[in-house]
Amino acid sequence: MLLHIIYTETAMFLSKKAYPSWRDIQDEFCDYKTSLGPWEADAVTDYLQDDYPDLMPLAATQVAELVRSDPVLRQLTLLA
Repeated sequence: MLLHIIYTETAMFLSKKAYPSWRDIQDEFCDYKTSLGPWEADAVTDYLQDDYPDLMPLAATQVAELVRSDPVLRQLTLLA
């Protein structure tokens, strides 16, 4: 499964929606900043673990929960 990491002005999201281009992502998020992907789930987990060690639950948990869930979008949560 391929995932996108989506950055907005206010949050960071994971999406498993198949977007044709980053412009399609931009059209869905009014405060879009940038996005990464599509990447395999393992690559997303590795990237998030390295760059965002303060994710809670851990990156691997958040990625796995999105992959096995019905919703196509998940807001990533950071340790407050």
